[in-house]
Amino acid sequence: MARQKGLIKLKGTMGDITFYRTKDGYMAREKGGITAERLQNDPRYQRTRENMAEFGRAGKAGKVLRASIQNLLRNSADRRMVSRLTKEMVKVIQMDAVNPRGQRNVIDGEAELLLGFDFNIHGKLEHSISAPFTATIDRVTGDAVVEVEPFIPTEELGAPAGSTHYKIVSAAMDINFENGTFVSEKNATPVQPIDTVMTTALQLNNNLPENSVNPLFLVFGINFYQEVNGTFYELKNGVYNALKIVNVSGTP
Repeated sequence: MARQKGLIKLKGTMGDITFYRTKDGYMAREKGGITAERLQNDPRYQRTRENMAEFGRAGKAGKVLRASIQNLLRNSADRRMVSRLTKEMVKVIQMDAVNPRGQRNVIDGEAELLLGFDFNIHGKLEHSISAPFTATIDRVTGDAVVEVEPFIPTEELGAPAGSTHYKIVSAAMDINFENGTFVSEKNATPVQPIDTVMTTALQLNNNLPENSVNPLFLVFGINFYQEVNGTFYELKNGVYNALKIVNVSGTP
């Protein structure tokens, strides 16, 4: 792979060279590789087929998880979040000690490996709010709760320059990765000022189905706003907003 230089940027194929555009600029690469038929049938590529199958399964699992909190991710995700999440899903699948290579899946893997995943690397949760909090999941009752201790916003929030207000958000997800279905619930505080007044203790409750047999997730985050003439605007389209997986309960 080579980077294109010069004023004229090419896209398409010329001879054995393919020109294309990526987020990193205009690139060029030589046409080549094995045929699709050989890849699917040649015994020498068995390991490649197994890896491709599991990578595809990881991508689908990540897509379902993202869909379960899509409204939150619109304002709290970096541009490489999808690829980062897929990479972590591959690790989950690789921990499946039940099924053979190529057939491993998230259900029999270690969903707990997703604990601590930040959906926005530009606004990590620990940099955005330092107030102590707890995040609990009760599989029997389906209660998924985030509790935040009282804090002074100007001291405990890593608010970006220009922000005047914030909102704390949470969501809980019950995900069936095999069927590609989910149940989720979101909760959030009203928009609050970033001032020197101590807050009261905060509790965000999210209710999931009781006695679920699916992996359960709890996410917690914060959004920042700027008030202009009584209207609240997302600061730089949410680039500093944080959202993190703070608890995971794998299959029982």
